[in-house]
Amino acid sequence: MNRRPWLVGITGASGTPYAASVLRGLIDAGEPVDVMVSQAARLTLLDETGHSVRDRHWREDLSGWLERDVADVRYWPVGDLAAGPSSGSYRTRGMIIVPATTATVAAVATGVTHNLVQRAADVTLKEGRKLVVVLRETPLRVSTLDNLRTLAAEGAVIMPASPAFYAGARDVAALVDFMAGRVLDQCDVDHDLYLRWTGTLGAARSGVEWGVRVE
Repeated sequence: MNRRPWLVGITGASGTPYAASVLRGLIDAGEPVDVMVSQAARLTLLDETGHSVRDRHWREDLSGWLERDVADVRYWPVGDLAAGPSSGSYRTRGMIIVPATTATVAAVATGVTHNLVQRAADVTLKEGRKLVVVLRETPLRVSTLDNLRTLAAEGAVIMPASPAFYAGARDVAALVDFMAGRVLDQCDVDHDLYLRWTGTLGAARSGVEWGVRVE
């Protein structure tokens, strides 16, 4: 089988719009995607967006949430520890955890995993594949900083959900897309989610100016 998907794990931290933007970016780029949604993430998703993702109706639920055709998306129930992503022999391009809870970070850092998101991340690291962890928490305890350092030392990319304001963002959606775009940059996936810095103040695209104009 030639299909090599990106794994996307969604956990219970606030920030499900980040997950939606990342997933849309992957789908729009023609990338195959495998999705896993933790039990806590389902509650957060419902609270933040009014959408839910149910195991039996995942295709219609994901399509409605993302407003995209999910024909090349595969869904794995988070409790299915016999799922493909549980094994290193299941070939993937890597994994993105967005948003990532501190509990997920701790589980992956220690190798004590309890659900498919955590196990898939553990497998991704042991196989030497790309793992991007989008932490959404502040402030951080020393134990969490230690766990993040452990993951970074093993090759994971640590990306706190820290959107920037220099790319012409004028609303929350643009800030979300900026962060999602930076995640996709780490995965070498093409997108047009934000304006790239060119080193020129007052740069403009599509008639929208941003930065500080120097006369």
